[in-house]
Amino acid sequence: MAGVPVQEAIAEGTVHVVLQPIVDLDLKQVFGQEVLVRGSSPGLRTPAELLRSAIDHEYMGTLGRRLRAMGVAACPDARVFLNVHPNEFAEGFLVRPDDPIFTHDHEVYLEVTESIPITQFGLSQGALEEIRSKGVHLVVDDLGSGYSNLRYIADLAPDMVKIDRVMIEDLPTHARLRVLLGSIVRMCEDMGAEVVAEGVETAEQLQIVRDCGIHYAQGYYIARPAFPAPPIQWEKLDVHPAPRTTLRSGT
Repeated sequence: MAGVPVQEAIAEGTVHVVLQPIVDLDLKQVFGQEVLVRGSSPGLRTPAELLRSAIDHEYMGTLGRRLRAMGVAACPDARVFLNVHPNEFAEGFLVRPDDPIFTHDHEVYLEVTESIPITQFGLSQGALEEIRSKGVHLVVDDLGSGYSNLRYIADLAPDMVKIDRVMIEDLPTHARLRVLLGSIVRMCEDMGAEVVAEGVETAEQLQIVRDCGIHYAQGYYIARPAFPAPPIQWEKLDVHPAPRTTLRSGT
């Protein structure tokens, strides 16, 4: 792979994290911050390039731990959402008592992607159960990307589900998609999972998300990823609320 190996990039300080707010649309407040990785070395600028380098060099567990430490340090005063690659479960870092997820003073949400074959999560079930027994929350990420496997919701019993941006972006022009999203939201709530809309980029998308019963959102319309955490223009989020039927996460 072209560019500097990811472990060297970390040592050189060219890997960093940014924060993107997840907002509670009912309370008009930040619910938490998602930690996103960025790089500046040639060939290691995007998250996909960084992860590929880590996998190629059998460094995924170490990279994940470093990113969790960076994320917790970057967001000391709020709930933090951290992405976890399936390869990390095999390396055991996540269940160590000194992992950064167990040192944060606020709630921690681990995001696992819906696009990974569910058989891999079956192999990680013990680790997930141990992590959750210590108070860490589970989020199923990217629901709606590709061919969704709704068994994730039943088998993993997540605290939150994130609807992928590919579904959100077509809502204004796709009436059937709006019906489908409303059904997914009701299903998730019936199973005890609250729903976040990812990739909200317009006021129209935000209103439709609310009409479908979603109470949490993130995306460029709300705030672009940045460090320190970017401010919110709350007047932009003044949309008509849908009735809330579930308890808030973390309460």
